Amino acid sequence: MARIAVIGTGYVGLVSSACFADLGNDVVGIDIDATKVRLLEQGCIPIYEPQLEELVQRNRTAGRLRFTTDYLCGLADAEFVFIAVATPSGSEGEADMRQVEAATIAIAQHLVGDAVVVNKSTMPIGAADWVTQLLRKHQTPDIHCAVVSNPEFLREGSAVADFMQPDRVVLGSNDRAAAERVAALYQPLKCPIMLTDTRTAEMIKYASNALLATKISFINEIAAICERLGADVRQVAQGMGYDRRIGAAFLDAGVGYGGSCFPKDVRALEHMASVHGSHPQLLRTVMDINRDQKRVVLQKLRQVLGTLQDRTIGLLGLAFKPNTDDLRDAPALEIIHLLCHEGASVRAYDPAAMDKARALLPEVTFGRDAYETAQGCDALLVITEWNEFKQLDLRRLRRALAFPLLVDGRNIYEPDAMTRLGFIYCGIGRGQPVWSPVEYLAHETARTLAPIS
Repeated sequence: MARIAVIGTGYVGLVSSACFADLGNDVVGIDIDATKVRLLEQGCIPIYEPQLEELVQRNRTAGRLRFTTDYLCGLADAEFVFIAVATPSGSEGEADMRQVEAATIAIAQHLVGDAVVVNKSTMPIGAADWVTQLLRKHQTPDIHCAVVSNPEFLREGSAVADFMQPDRVVLGSNDRAAAERVAALYQPLKCPIMLTDTRTAEMIKYASNALLATKISFINEIAAICERLGADVRQVAQGMGYDRRIGAAFLDAGVGYGGSCFPKDVRALEHMASVHGSHPQLLRTVMDINRDQKRVVLQKLRQVLGTLQDRTIGLLGLAFKPNTDDLRDAPALEIIHLLCHEGASVRAYDPAAMDKARALLPEVTFGRDAYETAQGCDALLVITEWNEFKQLDLRRLRRALAFPLLVDGRNIYEPDAMTRLGFIYCGIGRGQPVWSPVEYLAHETARTLAPIS
């Protein structure tokens, strides 16, 4: 059993704390937010993440997991200290390291014995060297701290499974013995463990996220071409994905990526490259395509409705991906801003993110479910691919709409089936013709299908 302290109780910190405790370690989660710590000590989980609440409760009950705001208490006999605080984007795309700096100084000032400090947060290349210097500057002279870079690869919505069943664990350090000690923490997971230097470990994280973001922007570029040439991007992606060199993951065309990782990590890598004399044109293009993809849905609305002024538009999905309530850089937020800017009224529903959304989006009317949200709308947008939306009663949804325009920003429905149900259906890169209101009315008059009842 190892004694572990984790600084920060956000997605990465809380999941890491709970999972390390579940592996049999004695874990203390430290956070300066007293309200969050109080809730955690009461068993209340401040984020939506499948399996996490059960994991936290089980290990709190077993006495392996506790939370505190007190660094001195939390670090009292820690052998390993994980830094898992936020590194958000600065004004130029750079990683804002102020929280890391504050955490590192607090560690140095409160440690009473030797420890391995582990950078779990996504940090710029060279951050381990910087953290090492900060520790040496502020710590007691007779205390030794080795620094290990251990980037996280957790996906929101499946973070617990990703921790417990990782593709790999990456450890970078100039102290081989320290890296091997951290490796021992992960041995029960029986996964590949890569030992390297700190800068390479830090770059692996950024390069991995940048490549995944590139795949998303690439398939969205292909989707735009498919629409021009009459091909179906879903089948194109399927055919590509059978090639083992390519793989099917991250080839889903839609409204673009969001969340706390891809946007900020691609921006940060582009910033690091540019200020060090490189010319990251591909990364800039990836970001440009992703930015423009959020505007594609508005173009589709205008194509059918003309003006958006005084229209009522419904959104299904607010979180940046399913199985999370995270709204950070969620495509829905920018889409709502653009709709309101063009004079539309917006209604929205999300299975998990409603409470957070109400605080951020006072101009939006929130429905209790998809059907209430669609009631009387001139168009409905699918923004997040929740399973709940794949199982809707589409006939009931069609009846709720004032005008049957559905823009499927995640391609979760089949165009022909939606057309037979009476929708004007617009997917992303599906290659199908889109009717104008006049064409739709002519079709409705002529079609021989039984009316929707």
